Amino acid sequence: MLRTVLSSTLIALSLSTSVVAEDKPTEPAKVADSATVADKPADDKSTSVSTDDKAADTTATVSSASAKVEIRDAAQFFDDSFNDMKEELETAKADGKKGLLMMFEMDECPFCQRMKSTVLNRSDIQDYYKENFRIITVDIEGDVELTNFKGDATTQKDFSLKEFRVRATPVFQFMGLDGEPIKNGRLTGATKDADEFMLFGKYIADKKNEDVPFSKFKREQGSDAAAKADDAKS
Repeated sequence: MLRTVLSSTLIALSLSTSVVAEDKPTEPAKVADSATVADKPADDKSTSVSTDDKAADTTATVSSASAKVEIRDAAQFFDDSFNDMKEELETAKADGKKGLLMMFEMDECPFCQRMKSTVLNRSDIQDYYKENFRIITVDIEGDVELTNFKGDATTQKDFSLKEFRVRATPVFQFMGLDGEPIKNGRLTGATKDADEFMLFGKYIADKKNEDVPFSKFKREQGSDAAAKADDAKS
């Protein structure tokens, strides 16, 4: 009888100890796991939202910029030409243009390609220049026959070198509707950026070239822009 009671007591004590041992670690573990799981997703979600917001802002900026300036084929900057300069002038007059722009270029000219890939392919540049000028291209190494402004037959190569002394490219030469080079209307080399090339077009179209060299005109424009910025701040 006593042995039975002792056995029952030992079994009860064993079960009680087992329950206590299991209960104590289980509760902290659950709390710890619960806190970890709850905190981590919250942090991840916050980061994800922040990243999405940045992406949205970037997309909006790009969309806004692309809405203002469209990138086109640089070939659209130029008009089709039959290499007859007298005919080009007549067409420019008939179309109400302010002059003729010739781009002297050659194959494997890195600065020519740079202008085409960063400046002449822009919609704002194309639209402004084509509104004001007739535009053609001349290959300074070309053997293609060309009729000059006097009506004489020559080649693109001789026309470039002998009549306009072009040895390096690109060269942008503006011609008046009278067939004479426009004063201060020659730009040699690639421009710093599209803004500078746009400024050169406005310099010719607005006849500022008749008063000052382009270098001085640029400085004046820079001073005006700085003055306007100062006025806006005050």
